[in-house]
Amino acid sequence: MTSDPQKTRLPFIFILITLVLDAMGIGLILPVMPDLIRDVNGGDLGEAAVWGGVLATTFAVMQFVFGPTLGSLSDRYGRRPVLLISLAVMAVDYLVMAVAGTIWLLFLTRVVGGITAATQSTAGAFIADISPPENKAQNFGLIGAAFGMGFIFGPMIGGLLAEFGHRAPFYAAAALATANLIFGYFVMPETVTDRIRRPFDWRRANPFAAFRALGKLPGVARLLLLVFLYEFAFIVYPATWAFFTQERFGWSPAMVGLSLASFGVSMAIVQGGIIRWIIPTFGDRNTVIYGFLFNFFAFTVLMLLENGLVALLFTPVTALGAVVTPAVQGMISRIASDDQQGELQGVIASSKAVAMILSPLVMTQVFWIFTSGDGLYLPGAPFGVAAALMLICFAVFVSRPRRALA
Repeated sequence: MTSDPQKTRLPFIFILITLVLDAMGIGLILPVMPDLIRDVNGGDLGEAAVWGGVLATTFAVMQFVFGPTLGSLSDRYGRRPVLLISLAVMAVDYLVMAVAGTIWLLFLTRVVGGITAATQSTAGAFIADISPPENKAQNFGLIGAAFGMGFIFGPMIGGLLAEFGHRAPFYAAAALATANLIFGYFVMPETVTDRIRRPFDWRRANPFAAFRALGKLPGVARLLLLVFLYEFAFIVYPATWAFFTQERFGWSPAMVGLSLASFGVSMAIVQGGIIRWIIPTFGDRNTVIYGFLFNFFAFTVLMLLENGLVALLFTPVTALGAVVTPAVQGMISRIASDDQQGELQGVIASSKAVAMILSPLVMTQVFWIFTSGDGLYLPGAPFGVAAALMLICFAVFVSRPRRALA
């Protein structure tokens, strides 16, 4: 389903603001999570880090389990109610975190927050609804751009708000979610019509059944595998960057933040602007091939780099490979029918969630093995793993007949 661009402009702005605020909400609380956990649970920084990992993993597991459920609900009841209810629960969730007095209440907020984190999958389904087939991939690129901007401003604002207490960012995140909920209530239309409405089926409302159902569509199973492998490799940045740059270059936290900000700005430019020229010019298939090969080059360079200044200058350049996810997402969206878009976006979100669960465990373990002093010393080894995954992705992608991936 496509709509008049004039009629979809405000809803599209609302969707992008939702995604920016979603990423900002995560980034807002990152600087204060160690203090909050120690405040409610006691212990030292190491123990707080362990609980921080438990909370993050819990959130990702809930996203994996419930992503297709919420996507299927949006296929049945519409994007508008699912998205607005999710924003309302998100606001309440942040308020509960702001007043939480026990670690188990914090744990519960991450369970609820993960279940209702439907913003990205529902936003993706809405974008699929209003985008003509030839513009799907470019518009999906705006999702990545919005998240990139959110991750830039979130930690920055969160750090400033922390001056008013380590619970202040949670109140700010709740206020932002509430303000956007009010905006969305007035401008967000419903794009699910009776023509594309699909009955809700509990048997398909879990990630395994949804994977199985969508995997029967030609080429979808392989493309979903690529989403997982690519995300698994790309998570090497948030999983190991701070450790890698401190070990290899002796960077301070401020320098790490500067490098990540430069990466975020570059990724927003690539996915929000450059990709709108790349895909129409070269097509989805060639764009994905370029992305895999460029990322292989970038990961290999980072694995071998020994000069901190060169690494700082090279960091924003690495974002030029951030074209794979929107291109692949656009390809999958064109294969699925209009009444499967919500379920599809839920499955894509689940694929990414599995990568978020597993990749940090693997990448940090590889980093430890190659910096522990036993055997080869190579702090950039996790980037070598990511580079190898890019070659695997390339091989999987080009082995598929061209007509199946067009």
